[in-house]
Amino acid sequence: MQRPLDCLNNPAQDDWLIGYNSCEFNQIAQELYFKLTQLSACGTPPKIILAEREPLRFLASFIAACAATCPVFLCNPDWGTQEWQQVFDLVQPDMILGMAHGARGMRNGNNTQCPIPNHIMIPTSGSSGQIKFAIHTWETLIASVQGFTEYFQLKQVNSFCVLPLYHVSGLMQFMRSFTTGGKLTILPFKAVESGQLLNIKKSEFFISLVPTQLQRLLQDPKSTEWLIRFNTVLLGGAPAWNELLEKARFHRIRLSPTYGMTETASQIATLKPDDFLGGKMSSGQILPHVQVTIRNQQDEILNANQIGNITIHAQSLSLGYYPETRENHEIFQVDDLGFLDDQGHLNIVGRHSDKIITGGENIYPAEIESAIQATQMVTDICVIGIPDKHWGQALTAIYIPKQSNTSALKIQTLLKDKLSKFKIPKHWIPQQNLPRNSQGKINRQQLQQIATEFLQNRIT
Repeated sequence: MQRPLDCLNNPAQDDWLIGYNSCEFNQIAQELYFKLTQLSACGTPPKIILAEREPLRFLASFIAACAATCPVFLCNPDWGTQEWQQVFDLVQPDMILGMAHGARGMRNGNNTQCPIPNHIMIPTSGSSGQIKFAIHTWETLIASVQGFTEYFQLKQVNSFCVLPLYHVSGLMQFMRSFTTGGKLTILPFKAVESGQLLNIKKSEFFISLVPTQLQRLLQDPKSTEWLIRFNTVLLGGAPAWNELLEKARFHRIRLSPTYGMTETASQIATLKPDDFLGGKMSSGQILPHVQVTIRNQQDEILNANQIGNITIHAQSLSLGYYPETRENHEIFQVDDLGFLDDQGHLNIVGRHSDKIITGGENIYPAEIESAIQATQMVTDICVIGIPDKHWGQALTAIYIPKQSNTSALKIQTLLKDKLSKFKIPKHWIPQQNLPRNSQGKINRQQLQQIATEFLQNRIT
């Protein structure tokens, strides 16, 4: 396995970073590595916040920091003041690379030693919106790369990246290409939508999308035709609804739905494109570097097709959340519920914490959301539970109507033949947009506030 310093001293081919100057990448990385090693020689390696907006500088800085064994925190340059203050209070960085909070370069880190040097901190927020950093190492990221290449039987990985590089979904595309000698194309999703496409042989490339991006591309015939030509379209970041998957299958998109998270260094289960086009509906088989078991509340392993808690054992698992490492970081029980079918494919049912209990019935929002999407009367939807003295929780749909005159009553009528009566939401709240992050994950705490305020105003 190549170490980051090996990658720095033995750079990839000159044209590996398509659309950018690969020689400039090497120069920036070498110069920064020299500066960081000089700083480290005077004491402990500096804690680095990496918030470079420009992709070439971001990636060169990342490799230099890893090679110099500096703890590096990947950050979103577009975070707001409150988010940046949260990060500064947690990290107390010694150095900021990139524009962040109006500062650039050195920053007083109060001389606090990082409890975990030589580590890579990747941001994650889940549904709470609270920023935290999953602790990874070069080894955990490489384990993910090796599992990916073995699963798809590849020696080199060519990636077309439209996702943020500070997020695990974007970073791992770089890692797969850079460490295997493949090519990497980086283009903002807005540029793709507007038709500013680079001339590459798409049949040799993987592209990764979140469901909302796929939905937008499939609305335009030209971008749909463009997408058809890719070797594989990886889809993750958030649950995809059935109507979207069926539309992709209709257009013969070589879609590859995945399941994974920041804590696992991206995907741990993936459905291969041929299986998807053949009609299979799942998150696919488990990648070679991972073991998954389904367990009940007593921690007993369940048989095939039995729904339970998903437990992950993987070489790519994070060590914990900064600044604390988990005592047993080789096993990770996630909040998701699912089952392994007879073919060993992972099927996700929903999140345990999202479960809604109304009138004594257990409901998982993903099923309701998929049925509402299938009516083709909304552009986005999220179902939550609102405290109710009669039902315990009242099923509440917060949605963006496709047309301004879309009637909630019409949607409910279309749902009667698809869902049991108790699964049809009691409250319907139209919105102009839903609070999602760049990976499509919903902020459910914010939705609870929206719903509470809406219903209170309706009462008064």
